Amino acid sequence: MELTAKQLAEIVKGEVVGDEGAKITNYAKIEEAHEGSLTFLANPKYTHYIYTTKASVVLVNKKFEPEKTISATLIKVEDPYATLAMLLNMVSAMQPQKKGIESPVYVSEGVEVPDDIYLGAFAYIGQNVKIGKNVKIYPQCYIGDNVTIGDNVLLYSGVKVYQGCEIKNNCIIHSGVVIGSDGFGFAPKDGSYEKIAQIGRVIIEEDVEIGANTTVDRATMGATVVKKGVKLDNLIQVAHNVEIGEHTVIAAQTGIAGSVKIGKHNMIGGQVGFAGHITIGDNNQIGAQSGIHANPGDGKVIIGSPAVDARMFMKQSAYLKRLGDMYNSIREIEKELNNLKK
Repeated sequence: MELTAKQLAEIVKGEVVGDEGAKITNYAKIEEAHEGSLTFLANPKYTHYIYTTKASVVLVNKKFEPEKTISATLIKVEDPYATLAMLLNMVSAMQPQKKGIESPVYVSEGVEVPDDIYLGAFAYIGQNVKIGKNVKIYPQCYIGDNVTIGDNVLLYSGVKVYQGCEIKNNCIIHSGVVIGSDGFGFAPKDGSYEKIAQIGRVIIEEDVEIGANTTVDRATMGATVVKKGVKLDNLIQVAHNVEIGEHTVIAAQTGIAGSVKIGKHNMIGGQVGFAGHITIGDNNQIGAQSGIHANPGDGKVIIGSPAVDARMFMKQSAYLKRLGDMYNSIREIEKELNNLKK
């Protein structure tokens, strides 16, 4: 779809600086854009690209003031990144939507399949499954017995949902996700390990998105709960009886041990490890590769293993870089002291 800068500004309620007739036919990153592209500037690290980009139109913050000449037309908005997200969602909504039931599929007797469902080939629907409106289940998905799926849920190819689990409205589950596999429960016995039956379930609340190949284990008893608005990246392990609070976001390769309770509005970097049976407060920012062994409280910025305040971590890192010089200095002092003693 072709738009002019003026038309786009009217859609996003922005201010045009430059050629109102500049035409937009595609979207691109600021460093890769060409004529006809719409791009955006949100991260200050990319500011230098705005002076060389070949994009026709760039979304920028209302406070942005160029230091040099810019060839592109600017559209000033409150939040360029959020504005771009809105536009991309509009484009995505215009794409052709999958509909109907492909063949072959297996649907257990008595399961009511809504008229507006998309059910891809080789999908399996178990007994007593409940499926809401406008659900899309892509090929090779497995939906176990007594699973409940809400409205507007999207399950991409190869998702596995074990028995008794619940996925509420407006969730997106990407390929390879496993929801409801057994928690890692084994009791030492006579030099080996006896499996502890995992009889709980998983509850995924509204507006959750789970990235590819992430696993969410069922509870030993009760429920593992991923609360409203949570966003999980690819390759995350969520263990049994974990609770992830509302609107928390977690990056790839994070591992959350059993019975951890994570509060709301936390931002968690990649490869973070959580020790079991701890509670994490609200509104924290946790840096990549951190090791979390205790509750940091609320509103903290922490990093490291074990994790400490980010400012302290930076100081410690600076000291570590100087350890070699400090060691050599101490050796020289020891030599001088020994000489004095002699």
